[in-house]
Amino acid sequence: MPEEITSSDKRLILTTVRESEKIPSNLILFDDEFDYDPTIVRGKIVEKLESGIHHGSLVIGIDPGNRIGLSVFYYEKEIESSIYTSVDDLISHIVKILVGLHAKRKVVKVGNGNMKIARQLTNLLNLRFCSHFELEFVDERKTSLRVRNYNKRGERDKVSARYITQREGYRHLVLPLSRTG
Repeated sequence: MPEEITSSDKRLILTTVRESEKIPSNLILFDDEFDYDPTIVRGKIVEKLESGIHHGSLVIGIDPGNRIGLSVFYYEKEIESSIYTSVDDLISHIVKILVGLHAKRKVVKVGNGNMKIARQLTNLLNLRFCSHFELEFVDERKTSLRVRNYNKRGERDKVSARYITQREGYRHLVLPLSRTG
C-alpha cells in the first residue's frame, strides 16, 4: 500500500498519478508512462535508478550501410541495440528518443563508412528534430568484428554501432533550422 512505503525505500515504484502524492519517494514511474516507445520506457527507468550516480547524457551511435545498426546509451547504460533497413523508420525512431528522453547533452555519432547514407541521415535528422544536438562523424575502422554465421540477424551492425558510441569524432553543434533560418 502507498502508506507503507518509506522514504528510505530504494525500489522503483509503479503507481498512478493520484496515488503518487501519498508516496514519499522520487523513484516513481507512472502507469501511463508505459504507453511510450519501449526504448523511452527503458530510458525513464534508467534515469530514475541512475540519476545522481552518472551524468545524464544521451549518446546515439549509428552504423550506416544496407543494414543500419543503432545503439542508444542513456546515463551510460545501453537501452537499445537494433537494426534498421529504412532510413525514414530510423530517423522517426531517433526523433522519438531525442524528444522523449530529457538529457543535458544529446550526441548523435555516425560512422563514416558510408558517407552517402551518413549525410542523408544527418540531413533528415536536422529537418525532423527541432532542437539542438551534437553531431559527430566517427572513424568506424575496426568496429566490425567477425561474428559466427557471417552476420546473423545483423549482430555485426549492432556491435559496430555500440563501438561507434564509444569513439570520439569531429564534433558539430547542430542548431535547429528554425534558429538558423
